[in-house]
Amino acid sequence: MLTLKNLSVRLHKKNILNKIDIRIPDGETHVLMGQNGAGKSTLAQSIMGNPNYQVTGEILFADQNLLDLDPQQRAALGVFLSFQQILEIPGVKIYDYLKLLYKKSHEQKLTPLKFKAFLREKMALLAFDESFLERSLNHGFSGGEKKKMEVLQMLVIEPKLVILDEIDSGLDIDAIQAVARAVNYLKEKHQTSVLIITHYSRILQFLTLDKVHLLSKGQLVKTGGAELVRQIEDKGFQSVL
Repeated sequence: MLTLKNLSVRLHKKNILNKIDIRIPDGETHVLMGQNGAGKSTLAQSIMGNPNYQVTGEILFADQNLLDLDPQQRAALGVFLSFQQILEIPGVKIYDYLKLLYKKSHEQKLTPLKFKAFLREKMALLAFDESFLERSLNHGFSGGEKKKMEVLQMLVIEPKLVILDEIDSGLDIDAIQAVARAVNYLKEKHQTSVLIITHYSRILQFLTLDKVHLLSKGQLVKTGGAELVRQIEDKGFQSVL
């Protein structure tokens, strides 16, 4: 379970987030929406431990205050954040990278045959061809392929908390459905908690939403159910604000 208590964030002596309170129980999917500059990505980066931000309050997860831990320790607890800007790493084979991720995130060891079977199941959710495993990490990939590769890493790690920051940006409908399948898989198999940051409702129609939070100018101004997404989609953010 993730709990944000009285969370405030500053950057270069400027307030970005002010007294945010959010609670995401195990297995629930929450959505964070808001106009550009509202502070959505800052919230995600603060949970993951970006050292550029000055954070006060509490971020409670797995019986610990994440503010006491560095980003690597937070990841080891089971926190996963997707990147908006995804790096290409020529020379690092995807198969080797995913195998390393599995070893770092799981106590159970798998034989090479069982690990390949494990990967095939995850890749099938994203409609990834096995030939991708021989390529360099994200090298020469389209924007959509890079996003899907982020999600494949998420599936290999099997985290307890997933934060997807505009993962649907630039994806076609097939890729959006594939990402949604991956999210639903983790929820069903591992009771993973999910926080999705998005401007749009496209990916949300393929997910079961528990709460929708609306952020504006660094403040949490409204929380509701899926109907809040429909209201924003129909009338825009300003009508809700």
